[in-house]
Parts: sequence; C-alpha cells; structure tokens
Amino acid sequence: MLVGPNGAGKSTLLAAVPGDTAPASGRVVLHGRPLDAHTAREQAMRRAVLPQRHSLAFGFTVEEVVRMGRAPWAGTPAEDDDDTAVADALHAADIAAFADRPFTSLSGGEQARAALARVLAQCAATVLLDEPTAALDIGHQEHVLALLRAEAANGHAVLAVVHDLTLAAAHADRVAVLSGGRVAACGPPGRVLTADLLGDVYRHPIEVLPHPRTSRPLILPERPAAPPEESQ
Repeated sequence: MLVGPNGAGKSTLLAAVPGDTAPASGRVVLHGRPLDAHTAREQAMRRAVLPQRHSLAFGFTVEEVVRMGRAPWAGTPAEDDDDTAVADALHAADIAAFADRPFTSLSGGEQARAALARVLAQCAATVLLDEPTAALDIGHQEHVLALLRAEAANGHAVLAVVHDLTLAAAHADRVAVLSGGRVAACGPPGRVLTADLLGDVYRHPIEVLPHPRTSRPLILPERPAAPPEESQ
C-alpha cells in the first residue's frame, strides 16, 4: 500500500503506473515491455484502475457500469465468462442488491463499491486503487480490504493508496511511505510504520501501539491527556 501526507505524490505515482500520467523520469514496464509498447486494450487486459472519483454523465445501471469492466475481453474467448464475472464482482463488492438501480442514484459509498466491482469484473492481473476505502463505513472498509487481500493471495498484484495508517498496517503485506515525492521507507508494516518515521513525515507526533490480538501497529496522533471528568 501507498501512504503519506497530502501532496506526497501518492495519486501521481498511482496515475503514472498505468500510464495516465507520464513520469518525469524513468519508465513503466509491463510484463517486461515498456508500457507504451502495449496497445490500450492489452494494457486493460493486464491492469485495472480504480480512480479516486467516480462520475458518470449518463444514467447507466450498476450492472451496466460493472459490465464495462469486461470491455477489454470483447471478441476473445474470455467473453464467454462475462455474465459470471459480472455476477461474481457484484456479489464480492456487496452491491448485487443495487444491480438494477441507476449508478447516479447511489450514495457515495455505494458508488465506490460499484466502481470496485467494475475493477474486479475486469479480471486483470494487476489492480491499482486510489483510496478504495475513502467513502466507506467501517464494516465495508474491512470487507473491501479483506477482498483485496484475497485477490493478492490468488496471485494478483494489488497496489492501493490508503490514508488510514491503521488500516494499511492491518491489511498490507508491504507499505511504502511517500514524502515529498520520494519513498521515505518501504517494507512490512511492523518495520516501516514507526513513530519516529511517521512523526517526521506527517510533521505531527505519532503514537504506535501493538494491537492487543494481532500485534499489528495501531497508529494514532499524539494528543494531550484529557482533563478528568467533572463529577456531576
């Protein structure tokens, strides 16, 4: 996962990986070849992108939006799997109940889940997500990140921008901390997400505590002690 303060370069990096933004230096390689050596369709077959914002100009239903993820496979043998892939993605993202509703009628969190279902239906080996949990309640945050962990366990490469450091610590195999457009640290959450590093990067004192059951880091801003409650 990619974490870091506002303006650190997380979304810019995530846009450069699929070629939406040209890198200022270096190059992006996909399956051993420069990204621009692949056609747009070849790229779409290999990587799926969930942007930070989800907007549509027309009244597509949720199912129609999810089915857009199958566009790269039109005219190929994989097209036979379209219906199954769409149904599985709707179920996985917990949005099947809204399949016939207009996308524009959904709440922000419901739209986020429908957009995630489109990405899942694409069945790409690499999944890139910009703040996939931003509009979600706590239950759906956990559901989505558990779903992404399952994708990774099935051999997919999953790269997500996440603002909640404790969520990143709980679910990521590796975390890259960005600061000023550079990687300040990268590695397992327990080694990378330290109070000293995060305090420097976020310019605020940070407390890092072990979760009582999993021992994964719990990350909190340091706050002054609350005054004792007055007796009633």
